[in-house]
Amino acid sequence: MRWALCLIAVALGTALVAGRALVVAQQPGKMSRIGILSPAARPDTKIFDAFRKGLGDLGDIDGQNITIEYRLAAGDFKRLPMMAADLVQMPVDLIVTDGGDKVAKIARDATWTIPIVGGLGADPVAADLVRSFAHPGGNVTGFATIGIELSGKRLQLLKETFPAISRVAVLWNLALANPSTFRVTEEAARTLGLQLRRIDINGPDEIAAGFETATSGSAEALFVEADAMFWNERTRIVALAAKYRMPAIYPEREYVDDGGLVAYGRNVADLWRRVLAGYVDKILQGAKPADLPIQQPTTFELVINLSTAKALGLIIPQSILARADEVIE
Repeated sequence: MRWALCLIAVALGTALVAGRALVVAQQPGKMSRIGILSPAARPDTKIFDAFRKGLGDLGDIDGQNITIEYRLAAGDFKRLPMMAADLVQMPVDLIVTDGGDKVAKIARDATWTIPIVGGLGADPVAADLVRSFAHPGGNVTGFATIGIELSGKRLQLLKETFPAISRVAVLWNLALANPSTFRVTEEAARTLGLQLRRIDINGPDEIAAGFETATSGSAEALFVEADAMFWNERTRIVALAAKYRMPAIYPEREYVDDGGLVAYGRNVADLWRRVLAGYVDKILQGAKPADLPIQQPTTFELVINLSTAKALGLIIPQSILARADEVIE
């Protein structure tokens, strides 16, 4: 009888162990949670599309083995700290930031342990986000922009494209812009014989009034600084430039895709696809942001919208068209 009871107990124990093993084997793999903290207004942008494409190419599929949580402030930066805290409390496994050093700092203030991967400013070392480009050393990594140097180059292109201009309005986000960028732009303007009129914008509602200020000051062309708020409002900015028939140069090609005249700068969508998606994948596999070097853009593109030029009655010199990476007709 005892032997029979023992055999029954052994059998039951074996069945329970097998049952537990079966349950474990049937559990799906860990669903990694990625938070995106951005001043953007919606998730269906070319940048976020490129990011998802980059992740997908690496086998990270939203809804399958990863979940993407968007916290988008629609241009209202005051909302971002609370959104960052929400992602940390969730918690997410990783935070991706969009909007330069200010947004990365908001995320870093919310957490010193959750990895942060972002599009940073021109000098994240000076911004006290990382120790060095080669060895970030903390929980922040990503790519750095090259905004300061490009501002002077962009202004030079504007003058080469429209040699007759002498007065240029600069659309400037007072809350976020780097003062060093404007100093470099001013130096380039002096060399080119241009007068700059800085138009300070504190929020999206002031953009239209900024154009009125520019035209009342006899500005002959518009220079838009690289800025997350302006990028969000690019459709409005492009429409106002058309309304006032003002030739303009922009920092990203998306402006030209939306009807802007000329853009020169880095391909931000490509950086999100290659660098940020690549780093996110590495970190999810165990890499530490402290060991992933800050990358910098190495290629830049000049994009011209010839249809817009014709609508404004402007002639783009053949020498500029020949240098363009893409001409939209």
